[in-house]
Amino acid sequence: MAALCRGRHRWKRTHCLRVFTRNLTAKYDYDLVVIGGGSGGLACSKEAQLGQKVAVLDYVEPSAKTKWGLGGTCVNVGCIPKKLMHQAALLGTAVKDAKKYGWQISGTVCHDPTMAEAIQNHVRSLNWGHRVQLQDKVKYLNIKGSLLDEHTVKGLTKAGKETVLTAKNIVIATGGRPKYPTNIPGAMEHGITSDDIFWLKKSPGKVALECAGFLTGIGLDTTVMVRSIALRGFDQQMAGLVTDYMEAYGTKFAWKCVPKRVDKLSSGALQVTWTNTQTGAEQKDTYDSLLWAVRAPETKALGLDKLGIQLNKETGKLIVGADESTSVPNIYAFGDISEGRPELTPTAIKAGKLLARRLAGQSTELMDYDNVATTVFTPLEYGCVGLSEEEAEKRHGKDGIEIYHAFYKPLEFTVAERDASQCYIKQVVCERGGDQKILGLHFTGPNAGEVTQGFAMGFCGATYSHLLQTVGIHPTCAEEVVKVSITKRSGLDATVTGC
Repeated sequence: MAALCRGRHRWKRTHCLRVFTRNLTAKYDYDLVVIGGGSGGLACSKEAQLGQKVAVLDYVEPSAKTKWGLGGTCVNVGCIPKKLMHQAALLGTAVKDAKKYGWQISGTVCHDPTMAEAIQNHVRSLNWGHRVQLQDKVKYLNIKGSLLDEHTVKGLTKAGKETVLTAKNIVIATGGRPKYPTNIPGAMEHGITSDDIFWLKKSPGKVALECAGFLTGIGLDTTVMVRSIALRGFDQQMAGLVTDYMEAYGTKFAWKCVPKRVDKLSSGALQVTWTNTQTGAEQKDTYDSLLWAVRAPETKALGLDKLGIQLNKETGKLIVGADESTSVPNIYAFGDISEGRPELTPTAIKAGKLLARRLAGQSTELMDYDNVATTVFTPLEYGCVGLSEEEAEKRHGKDGIEIYHAFYKPLEFTVAERDASQCYIKQVVCERGGDQKILGLHFTGPNAGEVTQGFAMGFCGATYSHLLQTVGIHPTCAEEVVKVSITKRSGLDATVTGC
């Protein structure tokens, strides 16, 4: 490792000398060119425009069945449509609960395609809003960018017209795109991706694989095929609670299964064949739609190999430093395309803004990737911030941590007689000594995102004693976080009773 690092630094010094010479003799078209018009790329370009000349390049190759506009994955095929469809599913549950609360609802309650059109119209309004925000501030170019050298970007329009831009600094923020498995016959021909599910003109019918929570919630027969574990990278006890709730909610799971082939039958249905990795048994079932929920970084068309930009060969992501720099001077990368970074929209937005300020000489502040809060919008929401139990134990040892936990029942569930057995707080993963510094917080229950967002601020040095001093808001689910007092180590019943 040391020899490699020394060699790399010698190369960098030689390379920087050439760049220094060029800076004295050449002028650039722009101070900054950003490749990628997603949430992070747009945030970076808009933040950088004060005092600088900035261009942002954005062109999305349509997937097999979908083309979408400015704003990236989050706006078009990610967070925004996902949360809105999740809300549609929650409303379906609320209608059922309403009867228990005395609302007289006559006739059959069913779901129709109105939702899809309304969501698509909202997404288009966001696309337009981003365009307006860039006007007269940042040069927006609807072209596909690739790198020629550390200061030069080649852009290609849909019609094949080529444009060359030069810039003092170049930022790559192209995120990820869907990936079809290449070793499964029929996968691409008959399947759709997570991009496509949000833009279908009609219901996908009986669905296999991901996006299962809200699809079940709007009344579709849905199966999730899981190769190994669910919610990889998250606390696995919490992941188990989420999938247990989903199964009780109606989603089917095919565990430890690997798809083998997809065939279209004469009836138009899709026959999926898979293998159980534990038993070796081969199974088949038929579906109306097959959704592949696999994504990969968008790096292949960028020309990175010509410049020698270092990648993780397994993931395809760019290796970056704490300041988002790549292995080539003047080229930076952040967001989902960067190795080891959380694949979260707010993280990319903040990282992009901080990078823009540093490149403009206005700040030296680096992005802090520790203790980033997030929520999984499954039917029973799961919010977390900080370390998982597994990671805390790995870092501090089993005897070096204390875990406070509680099973609780949301007040809203009581009259509706809803099952609350998966509503759980792994409230704190604490260092056992001293003030018991909080290392992690995990919460499953209604509005988990809203709950977790508030407590995330406390991770700037909060301790268990601080939590005990906090007065809860009654009656809420969030107040349960400040009330827990039972540790896992004690073995006592963690079920909350009474107020």
